[in-house]
Amino acid sequence: MEVKIESSWKEALKDEFQKSYFEQIVMFLKHEKALGKTIYPQGNQIFNAFDKTPFDNVRVVILGQDPYHGPGQAHGLCFSVQKGIKPPPSLVNIYKEMNADLGIPIAQTGDLTPWAENGVLLLNAILTVRDGEPASHSKIGWETFTDAVIRTVSNKKEGVVFMLWGKFAQDKQVLIDGTQHHILKAAHPSPFSADKGFFGCKHFSKANELLIRQGKEPVNWQL
Repeated sequence: MEVKIESSWKEALKDEFQKSYFEQIVMFLKHEKALGKTIYPQGNQIFNAFDKTPFDNVRVVILGQDPYHGPGQAHGLCFSVQKGIKPPPSLVNIYKEMNADLGIPIAQTGDLTPWAENGVLLLNAILTVRDGEPASHSKIGWETFTDAVIRTVSNKKEGVVFMLWGKFAQDKQVLIDGTQHHILKAAHPSPFSADKGFFGCKHFSKANELLIRQGKEPVNWQL
């Protein structure tokens, strides 16, 4: 099946695109469109995380769950919103932790594209959602695909820093070879849980320390 995705990912994931579950995802999305449903993000941004962070560039992985389901928000990068959209509460808490950890001023933009271009794979487990209906595409096969993405990064790369925030992300730890990679865990940055272990986790400085120790470039977290 022909999928429009950055070439190094296309090669790394080529087996997945041929599997029946992936064809079923495509058929489902076509059916939703035929029914007149509004899907986020728009089609050319579904694989934005891959397009902005080629496989060879991945140094850090941040895992999210589901795209934002409001107009103009989702653009294929977890926790990120498009330019001009007010940063959502979880992202505001991420900025607060970065400020406490690294002294970085709290950004006015919610667009994390610079992180993605700096080697941070901003991967949602589910890549599409119906307008106004959170988790509406959670059972269509996306997690089979994104689990394969995590396994592929684990198997084919070394020394990647995985940031797992909250139980949903931490459940993905079984897909990662902890002897080859670095796993940082904390509570989710949501207002419901940020003060239960996200604030004070210092993941941004810790990630850079782990990268520098391997002779890799640290991430420029400033937006």
